[in-house]
Amino acid sequence: MNPVQLLQQKLKLTPDGVIGPRTFAALRLHWNLTGIQLAHFLGQCEHETGGFTLFTENLNYSSQSLRTVFSRHYPDPLLATQHHRKPQLIANHVYGGRMGNNEPNDGWNFRGRGAVQLTGRNNYSAFSQWKKDPSILLIPDQVATVYAFDSAIWFFETNRVWRHTVDLSDKSILAVSRAINLGNALSTATPNGLQDRINKTLKYQAFI
Repeated sequence: MNPVQLLQQKLKLTPDGVIGPRTFAALRLHWNLTGIQLAHFLGQCEHETGGFTLFTENLNYSSQSLRTVFSRHYPDPLLATQHHRKPQLIANHVYGGRMGNNEPNDGWNFRGRGAVQLTGRNNYSAFSQWKKDPSILLIPDQVATVYAFDSAIWFFETNRVWRHTVDLSDKSILAVSRAINLGNALSTATPNGLQDRINKTLKYQAFI
């Protein structure tokens, strides 16, 4: 089962993997959210996961992509060539030594997972404490399965993203998108995939 189906099963719904009116209504009650808040949440999650299909960060980058996506970490073309299509090496190089990643393989162990890509030992640890489940640090893959959406709820709450979900205007969706994609709702930069985020958020307006 994928994370959407696991969530539906938990809510005693038919686990068809589709978030329709019934699942939307059940999620509102489960998370105690307004319809507008849930539309924002699901729209962002759907975009971040490529339509609820990818819940673990894909780090299978070519050397050329590494020089583009992680230019700060790969100023040396030779290093990028050495790490070409080697996800574990890439994760440990890009994420190692920061975000609480202190052990040799932490970058890989605590790579992005979940509906909004929880990343780094610090975030996994904080989420583990919030969820009161220490096994998350021992089996971090849980964040890509049973805790995929819980970790996203934690992110919205911890980073006070809900305060930007005032309505379904483009302005509100932009602020939420900046908070998710750029880490700062007040940024003046354009978030990646903004129009898709808008489209996916507004799709849920019909269920409110």
